[in-house]
Amino acid sequence: MFTDLPPAPEQLIQWSWSQIEPYYQDLAARPLTADTVTDWLTDWSRLSECAVELELRLVIATTVNTVDQEAERRYNAFLDEIAPSLKVAEQGLKEKLLASDLKPAGFDLPLRNMRAQADLFREANVPLLTQEAKLCTEYDKIRGAQMVIWEGQELTLAQLSPVYQETDRDRRERAWRLVAQRQLADREAINDLWQRFLPLRRQIAANAGVSDYCAYKWQQLQRFDYTPADCITFAQAIQDAVVPAASRIYERRCQRLGLAALRPWDLDVDPLGRPPLHPFDTTDEFVTRTAAVFHHVDPQLGAYFDRLVREDLLDLESRKNKAHGGYCEFLAASRQPFIFMNAAGVHVDVLTLLHEGGHAFHSLEACRLPYFAQWDSGMEFLEVASMAMELLAAPYLDAADGFYTPAQAARARIENLEKTILFWPYMAVVDQFQHWVYQNPDDALDPAQCDAQWAALWARFMPGVDWSGLEQEMMTTWQRQLHIHQVPFYYVEYGLAQLGAVQVWRNALRDQARAVAAYRRALALGGTATIPELYETAGARFAFDAGTLREAVDLMEETIAALESQNE
Repeated sequence: MFTDLPPAPEQLIQWSWSQIEPYYQDLAARPLTADTVTDWLTDWSRLSECAVELELRLVIATTVNTVDQEAERRYNAFLDEIAPSLKVAEQGLKEKLLASDLKPAGFDLPLRNMRAQADLFREANVPLLTQEAKLCTEYDKIRGAQMVIWEGQELTLAQLSPVYQETDRDRRERAWRLVAQRQLADREAINDLWQRFLPLRRQIAANAGVSDYCAYKWQQLQRFDYTPADCITFAQAIQDAVVPAASRIYERRCQRLGLAALRPWDLDVDPLGRPPLHPFDTTDEFVTRTAAVFHHVDPQLGAYFDRLVREDLLDLESRKNKAHGGYCEFLAASRQPFIFMNAAGVHVDVLTLLHEGGHAFHSLEACRLPYFAQWDSGMEFLEVASMAMELLAAPYLDAADGFYTPAQAARARIENLEKTILFWPYMAVVDQFQHWVYQNPDDALDPAQCDAQWAALWARFMPGVDWSGLEQEMMTTWQRQLHIHQVPFYYVEYGLAQLGAVQVWRNALRDQARAVAAYRRALALGGTATIPELYETAGARFAFDAGTLREAVDLMEETIAALESQNE
């Protein structure tokens, strides 16, 4: 048994391949039998946890400060000196286990996943995957450096987002155009990166012996429960069942604002002219109130969040040279989730922290399973964990120790439900764009054709907002959707999971405690059940059809109407 793996993060991140390799050599040389498999899997699991945490800690360091040259050097050194050998060593252990024909208890799905990974692995792709990771870091650096001067202050783009909620339309437009101008300034730089990403990915797929990059990613992402054709079905279902509801939301907003047409800077302001929701003044207040909400949802989940606070595992404020977006990464060896986001004092910050908290809770529930390979349930359910948490927490936003008054909480819930409906069409644009890119790799290498395809999909799924005179800003939105660049084909999961989350919320409207209990049971299954089984355990159905979407949208629109009547 391995008893001398690095016990502390500061030791772990100093690991060199010469220190790591003997552990893999030991496992590769050991006999693997029915009598030894438990100890062998335990040691492999702990070793993999350390290797994954090593990489994640180095990645995190590059996102919390995109100009930290030492962090970038260490991460690049990992990519060059450790990651290639690590991939080969992990592949060898997968092949050893698969060749043994052993079937440890609770390992059916991990074995299926390993078989798919092993079949896809090619040593020739190892340096190409390293190149891809470095391009992803370049993308973060470009986006992280985007700053603007607003009223004499240098701000991140996220820090300017509260202005979009102000009632002064001229100020909103000025802020929006300032941000758009700054984003367009990096158009050529991102296009250059794009033209390096695509040939690299095409070569990776060719080396793996699959038909195209879509087939490569489907196998890499272990999408065993649905096909690319299901994504096309889902997109059509969104067009049929959701786009009309989204159009109603936009029309209602336009009427309430008294406008002839909605413009992009009119989408976040309160349509009734109320001041923006202001959920917190300081980060400490933000954390304290979020903790209270989680404790109301479930005492154990609240205790999990307390641990994140206590162990300094939250990086919440927006600042210069911090990567955009938000994420939760699980530091496996330490059993510690780390949450990263860019808060600006607006309601979406509350939703983001609730969302990432759901991911953290999922990791902490799943890591009780004995082996690392059992923890990962796949993004299609990982996102149910996060999106359902936003909805399960909603009843407690107006608790005495929460964020809002009852009237404000009703308004916040309306905004969240409307944004959920509006998200599905945007998700369809992103997903269908990615399918087009990798079905037409020669055309997609031309950024102008990407712009044109994005604009065509926008017209199909995103009616209701007037972009006249802003065509360049609209058609380049794909440049600013980091998933397209850094994690291709990862976006449909959000749409599928949102449908699952709404079903969990539907159950909570009938019995909150029972719905939360089912949700936690599903989280605890980790990757030992299929995606449909995980949804079923959580009280939902894994679906792509217009009928299920219509039921969800009808419930959301009915709830919006009821909440609005309470506020009249």
